[in-house]
Amino acid sequence: MIRPALTAWRDVTEQLLVATRRNSEAERDETIVEIEGLLDKRDKLQPHIAAPHSPEEAAFGKELVVLEQQVQRELAAFLKQIRNNISETQAKKDNMNSYVNPYSKLGRDGAYYDTKQ
Repeated sequence: MIRPALTAWRDVTEQLLVATRRNSEAERDETIVEIEGLLDKRDKLQPHIAAPHSPEEAAFGKELVVLEQQVQRELAAFLKQIRNNISETQAKKDNMNSYVNPYSKLGRDGAYYDTKQ
């Protein structure tokens, strides 16, 4: 018989996979809050999953390891997407600032350097 903590872990992990696959930028804040809540649930379930395991639980655990690897990949992809969006936004902001003040990046020391010496 498989312990309820293991089945609850699997259920929360599957919910986590569904949450990380959402790509809507409009719902990103809600998705992040949901992911954090699901990760907290998993943290609370972890102490209840301890050895010894029956052979049935060991086989179930191998399935959970595969799910965990998927979760790690999906979370990494989600984080990469957020970082890319942040860098794109920063680049747009810098580009807009260069249009507003095109001479902001020029040196203004007033010195003339003769390169023919």
